Amino acid sequence: MKKDLLTLLDLTKSDCDILFKRAIELKKRRKKGIRETLLSGKTLGLIFDKPSTRTRVSFETALIQLGGTPIFINSKDTQISRDEPVMDTARVLSRYLDCLAIRTFSQDLLEGFATSATIPVINALTDLYHPTQVLSDLMTIIEYKGGYEGLKIAWVGDGNNVSHSWINAAATLGLDLVLACPEGYYPNTAILKRALDIGVGSIRVISDPIEAVQEADVIYTDVWASMGQESEHIARKKVFKAYQVNRELVRHARNDAIVMHCLPAHRGEEISEELMDSPLPVIWDQSENKMHMNKAILEALMTNP
Repeated sequence: MKKDLLTLLDLTKSDCDILFKRAIELKKRRKKGIRETLLSGKTLGLIFDKPSTRTRVSFETALIQLGGTPIFINSKDTQISRDEPVMDTARVLSRYLDCLAIRTFSQDLLEGFATSATIPVINALTDLYHPTQVLSDLMTIIEYKGGYEGLKIAWVGDGNNVSHSWINAAATLGLDLVLACPEGYYPNTAILKRALDIGVGSIRVISDPIEAVQEADVIYTDVWASMGQESEHIARKKVFKAYQVNRELVRHARNDAIVMHCLPAHRGEEISEELMDSPLPVIWDQSENKMHMNKAILEALMTNP
């Protein structure tokens, strides 16, 4: 039976822990020069409607390192751009490929693919969620902190798609998550309610970034204007001015707190230049770990009986 990864609520805590363990193992094996062949002969289609550096390259490299072949598909070059029904495209691609990773605007479009496809479908980012990003972030936290249980994670900034996946992660793994967002820029209320109804972990949304980072082990931020919101950039800079993650804000957290950013960053806006260039390479390890986590995800989905 095929399994999709459309949001983190598609996974159990056990599923996540297996992925973390395998991703860390695959990273170690890569450092030792061990070649992987488990997905030899397998193909991954990458349908991207949005620009990408890390997500695209990490997925392509992940499958190549596992012995498979990725195929990048710009949706503008397909019959989707000429209004071919999603169900038809999904059915045909299921005959050619072993898995699909889709980066698009609409979560509904992604779910339409998953409903019609007979192969696994992975959410490589939509306007609502970015599950693979947060899985690799949690892998990074495990490397730096020895685990994720008992930690306080503070999100500072916009209530965007990455924050939604952090909310789902908190509901799945029982995390202590505090999100500091300006009023009017809180996370999606339906996503928040669903996570709170699960009743696992602690999830709070407040407007004070200093309060949010008090005693935090992890401080996380992202751009203030996501893809598709470029026209709001100037207005958002004014609203979010007090939400920059900088040395002054970080001093309210634990002494050993780590700062994370999923990239790309607007240096000097949501995060200071000083923290971006910190000697502690958390952000760059976080970025590398997308590749190793994607390997674990692809293995799990493409070898699922």
